[in-house]
Amino acid sequence: MVIINIETGDYEVDETGLKAARNLQAKSPYARLFGISIGYNVAASFGGVMERVSSDFRYCD
Repeated sequence: MVIINIETGDYEVDETGLKAARNLQAKSPYARLFGISIGYNVAASFGGVMERVSSDFRYCD
């Protein structure tokens, strides 16, 4: 996961995003953070299967 501080543009990459978020919050305790999963359609799955994004994936309206 990549976690981004939306105010400064700083970012951290981590497998789960927890360590990355903590690192960014240590730098700026009141930061607004945005997280997004890299390579998957979802960030987490509860009892389901996480599917990878296909290489020809496109957003459609």
